[in-house]
Amino acid sequence: MYLLYFAVIILVPLWAQLKVSGAYKKYSRVPSSTQMRGADVARKILDANGLYHVGVEEIGGFLSDHYDPRTKTVRLSSANYHGHSLAAAAIAAHEVGHAIQDEQDYAFLRFRHALVPVANIGSNFAWILIMIGIFAHLSGMLLLGIIFMASAVLFQVITLPVEFNASNRAMDQVVSLGVIRNDEERETRKVLKAAALTYVAAAAVAVLELVRLVLIFTGMTRDE
Repeated sequence: MYLLYFAVIILVPLWAQLKVSGAYKKYSRVPSSTQMRGADVARKILDANGLYHVGVEEIGGFLSDHYDPRTKTVRLSSANYHGHSLAAAAIAAHEVGHAIQDEQDYAFLRFRHALVPVANIGSNFAWILIMIGIFAHLSGMLLLGIIFMASAVLFQVITLPVEFNASNRAMDQVVSLGVIRNDEERETRKVLKAAALTYVAAAAVAVLELVRLVLIFTGMTRDE
C-alpha cells in the first residue's frame, strides 16, 4: 500500500512536468502567424485592457514566468520574452491574465493572496510538528501539524481556479486581439492545459498527503 502511495506522489508530479516540458518544447518551435514576441503579446493585451501601469520585464530561468502583484509587473523568462512562438504567446497571455485578475479584484486571487502568509507558516512548521507528533506519539502535536499543513493544502487548491481562469482569459485575449489565428487556437490551448497540469498534480498530491496524515492521526487517537 505504501509503495503504491509513494509511487503516486512521485510519478504524478513527474508525469505532469514531462507533459509541460514536452508541450513547451514542441510549441516553442512553432512560430505564431503574427510573429509577435512574448513581450509584445503581453504589452498588447495589457494596453488593450487599460493596464498601462503594469510593466513587462525579462527574467532569467526556465519557465520562470510570473506576475508580481506587489510591483504590478509581468515577468517573462528570456525565451518567452524574446520568442515568437505559440508557446511564448500563450505563456505571456496567461501571465497577463493574472494582471487582469488583479485589476478586477478576482475573488479567488484575493483569497489566495490572503492565504500566502498562513500557507508559508504552514509549510515551514507543519512537518516539524508532524514528525514530533508521530515519533513521540503525541496526537495533539500531530493534529496541530495537520492543521498547519491544511492551510498550505488549501492554498494549493485555491490556486487551481486562479490558474484556470487566467488561462481562459488568455485564450479570450489572444483570439479577440488577433494575436493568433483561429487555426492556432488548438495548439495554444494545449500549451495552457499542459501548464495547468502541474498545479493539478501538486494539489492532488497535497490532498493525498493530508488524507494520509489524518488517517494516521485517527489511528493514533484510537490507540490512546
